Amino acid sequence: MQLNADYSKRAVQLDRENEWVASPLPGVERRMIERNGEEVARATSIVRYAPESRFSPHVHRGGEEFLVLEGTFSDEMGDFPKGTYVRNPVGSRHEPSSAQGCTILVKLWQMPREDQAYVRLDFERVDGWEALAEGAERLALHETAHESVAILKLAQGALLPEQSYPGGAEFFVLDGDFSDGSDSFETWDWLRLPPGSKASLTSRSGARLYVKTGHLADPPPLPGST
Repeated sequence: MQLNADYSKRAVQLDRENEWVASPLPGVERRMIERNGEEVARATSIVRYAPESRFSPHVHRGGEEFLVLEGTFSDEMGDFPKGTYVRNPVGSRHEPSSAQGCTILVKLWQMPREDQAYVRLDFERVDGWEALAEGAERLALHETAHESVAILKLAQGALLPEQSYPGGAEFFVLDGDFSDGSDSFETWDWLRLPPGSKASLTSRSGARLYVKTGHLADPPPLPGST
């Protein structure tokens, strides 16, 4: 399956136009955002766990990162409430579940093997925000030579002046709204800009965005290609 799989092209996925698709395990559904492959794939998805549901134990051979959007996600490492950012590196193993139900944004097979960092960060409750412009702040979640992952906060009416993205960029709206000048986006909408893009961002009512940059110029190999 290929969905928004060409990193050289601008891609948009609006949440209101997406549908829940059943996963192989009962109680776990997905809204697919981008995908290159079948059940084992390079993918970005919104995944919803029903109360008392679980996923069978598995190894992340291409690494995994996710944000908890609603509820509480659990595995052997602990319980992760809404607002938690998690990275499980290539080769990691876990058995996910959710007692009360949860929804997460998940990215698979997009992590270089050399990045072996485990990250568990509650971005709702940490300091370290950096001012970028009037009404625009950034909180770094993970930084390497390959990529930069952050939460971007835009105040009501904020304008973030034009930025260059030599390695491409992805934006996912956690809450609120923003525009890149070409399209407007609301909660759980997604935008990907190809390497070499430039964009300025504005927000009417304020927003918080998951932002990932730099990773599209030299993506890790696809499943089954090595």
